Amino acid sequence: MKLLHLADLHLGRRLAGFDLLEDQRHILEQAVDLCAARGVDAVVLAGDIYDTALPPAGAVTLLDWFLTELSRRGVAVLAVAGNHDSAERLDYAAGLLQEQRVFLAGQFTGAPRRVTLEDGYGPVEFDLLPFVRPAAVRHLLPDAKITDEDTALAAALGPAPRPGVRRVVVAHQMVVAGGALPGCAGSESCAADVNVGTVQGADAARFDGCCYAALGHIHRPQRVGRDTVRYAGSPLCYSLDECGAEKSAVLVHLSACGAEPELVPLHPRRAMRHLTGPLSELVAAADHPDDYIWATLTDPVPRPDAMAALRAVYPNTMKLNYAPAGSAAPDAPQPVNLRGMSFEELFGRFFEKMQGRPMTEAEAAALAALREEAEL
Repeated sequence: MKLLHLADLHLGRRLAGFDLLEDQRHILEQAVDLCAARGVDAVVLAGDIYDTALPPAGAVTLLDWFLTELSRRGVAVLAVAGNHDSAERLDYAAGLLQEQRVFLAGQFTGAPRRVTLEDGYGPVEFDLLPFVRPAAVRHLLPDAKITDEDTALAAALGPAPRPGVRRVVVAHQMVVAGGALPGCAGSESCAADVNVGTVQGADAARFDGCCYAALGHIHRPQRVGRDTVRYAGSPLCYSLDECGAEKSAVLVHLSACGAEPELVPLHPRRAMRHLTGPLSELVAAADHPDDYIWATLTDPVPRPDAMAALRAVYPNTMKLNYAPAGSAAPDAPQPVNLRGMSFEELFGRFFEKMQGRPMTEAEAAALAALREEAEL
């Protein structure tokens, strides 16, 4: 059996005011084509199918198209709700959809939803575990000893598979190996206390005995402790911090006794790039003009029409900032106590960061005159 593991579609997401729905359609078309080209039997969607609990109509229509195209090709779908999804809404028509081999698990009911598919080696169990918090597990399983996210996941998963049983778990949780925080892509919030998106970590050892654990929640594709416990990552860059990142889907080859994952590259409709240099050079050397652009200008003096000039060449410019030659890197953290600083000191620091030099006496005098005129 061949599985295509996807996660964190975030259908309906917007970035810097740009609607990404066409980009998402482009990537889902690649997934459909990949299923046909590689003989995929089932697609796994490991949560955060939508970006919000109330997705826009276009996002719902896009998911409907995707599921319909897979069903027409005889590809089964196994999907769980993530923390961005509305579990109740995702469960809508789940009973009807299963007749088309589209299996959805929105709400946690005390155990994973189990679906069994067959291949040439016999049955494969799929345990579909939607996003759960310890309080929800504790409410539904009052006899379980639940102290944190790790014990909650263990209770929610239930007993490990018996020897000889092939089981695939689909889950949307924060999972760690040896206490090591997984690498974040930039569109999640990572903290040193092993916490992403307000969810603390569960141990990857909870999936021992399973052929494969298809995970969602982290947007950077990676293994967690071993090759068969894996985050697929998001199929698109959802943060400017991801400029240049390579995205992929996981093609999982299930055999009689295990699983072998293969990363298959996904190619976005528009790349996301970070350009640095003087405005005149960036405009003159424009290539791939439809890409999403974050521009850092090194001009000594900011130009009020810089964004308009960039968008005349790169219409999908998302962000503009300045780092004049000799100044600190843009957005570099400044571990300085700003409380108690005077207006002149604060403005002076801002001026130096933007211009790469301190204010002259004449500029300081002009600032004082403007402040007096504004009665600040």
